[in-house]
Amino acid sequence: MNTDILVRLFWALLILSTGILVFRLINHWLLRQARRAQFMLPGFRTGKPAILYFTTPECVPCKTLQRPALQRVRDQLGETLQVIEINAYDYPQLADQWGVFSIPTTFVLDAQGHPHFVNRGVARAEQLLHQIAQVSHEREGDAPELTP
Repeated sequence: MNTDILVRLFWALLILSTGILVFRLINHWLLRQARRAQFMLPGFRTGKPAILYFTTPECVPCKTLQRPALQRVRDQLGETLQVIEINAYDYPQLADQWGVFSIPTTFVLDAQGHPHFVNRGVARAEQLLHQIAQVSHEREGDAPELTP
């Protein structure tokens, strides 16, 4: 009986680990794809980090959760940050080039426009602030690293 439980636990951990690995690989692939598409971004100005935010007019979580979180980030960081909002319905090719699978999706870009983080679904203000701080820290001398 105990070995049966251990075998089931082993399989559960193996499935969970595989799922996490697949998730990380997809995020890594998405960031690499976004790096190739970065030069096709309307409204980006080099010199400031940015949040690239893909949304649609009908997206309820975008209106009720993501926009207020972005506003809190804007209020805290002011002019040191760009927030670029893209309507995925108006620019479907751009959303495809950036590998957007779901709405909302946010990318955190460094001052040169290179994506470092991708958040599928709603990203909290604290999470975005932490990611921007990491991007800013990398800008001060650390080598950039793609992070899901």
